[in-house]
Amino acid sequence: MSVIVFVDNKDGAFVKSSLEAVNYAANIASAKGVDCIAVTCGKLSNEVLELTGNYGASKVVSNNTENADNSQIAMLVSNLVESNSASIVVFSHDFSGKAVAPRVAAKLNAAIVSGVVELPNFDSGFTVKKSVFSGKAFANYKVNSEKAVLSLLPNSLDVITTDNNAEVIVDSSDLGTAKMTIKEFKKKGGEGKIDLNEAELVVSAGRGLKGPENWGMVEELASVLGAATACSRPVADIGWRPHHEHVGQTGVAISPNLYIAIGISGAIQHLAGVNRSKVIVVINKDPEAPFFKAADYGIVGDAFDVVPKLVAAAKALN
Repeated sequence: MSVIVFVDNKDGAFVKSSLEAVNYAANIASAKGVDCIAVTCGKLSNEVLELTGNYGASKVVSNNTENADNSQIAMLVSNLVESNSASIVVFSHDFSGKAVAPRVAAKLNAAIVSGVVELPNFDSGFTVKKSVFSGKAFANYKVNSEKAVLSLLPNSLDVITTDNNAEVIVDSSDLGTAKMTIKEFKKKGGEGKIDLNEAELVVSAGRGLKGPENWGMVEELASVLGAATACSRPVADIGWRPHHEHVGQTGVAISPNLYIAIGISGAIQHLAGVNRSKVIVVINKDPEAPFFKAADYGIVGDAFDVVPKLVAAAKALN
């Protein structure tokens, strides 16, 4: 018996949200008195693979297939579940997890609960809490099947690490022919940019900045804070900023520790993509802006006066 967790990787290192999923799976395994086994695909060093033990995995199974597609990863995970008689499989609720988790659930004839935000409750069966209605509410789902597939919303739970290393097991099984060919990867935003999906701090701006020529102060604040930059949909639509920076219901859904919104009114579509942020700070000269109702902290003032002062204060603090 065991709990299986898939760990995604990029550029020779594990993705932060996947390591959160490992810690989540390890906590479930501890509650059930079984092992937590991580599984990944691609060529990684033993040093990197062993780090899954820091997050609670006792073993990590690595298949060297490079650029594996979703069907191949689903086969790898499903085979491992069957060979270890696992009853629970965990993914991160990110781009990869959203694509692979349903495939695994279908292969295993398992229940699937996506976007979970808490550890399962086993006191009277198996119930787990998840986000619903674009983050506006939560629901408790009862799992009745023998197997369950769970995907964890990134940045939902605190992660506790140790100095333990995982035992590395090489999987040499043939994952079949890929149904999709990956020719190349291009990093959004260029080298050195922080990925919005991984960012713990995000500085975002909207039409209140009046034009793309004023984005320098937003980028400067983000640079001082070590944050990613983002924008509202109208800003991306009119070409002020690239579309991969658009956060909201129709863009990237994020859950950073801190989200700073500058000159964004706070339409419901935008809120749906950022309302999982731990702390929201809104800067807007309109005291009636809807975003203030969702904010933890609000500054009523002109962004062209407020942001430079924030930059100066952040520099002084650093």
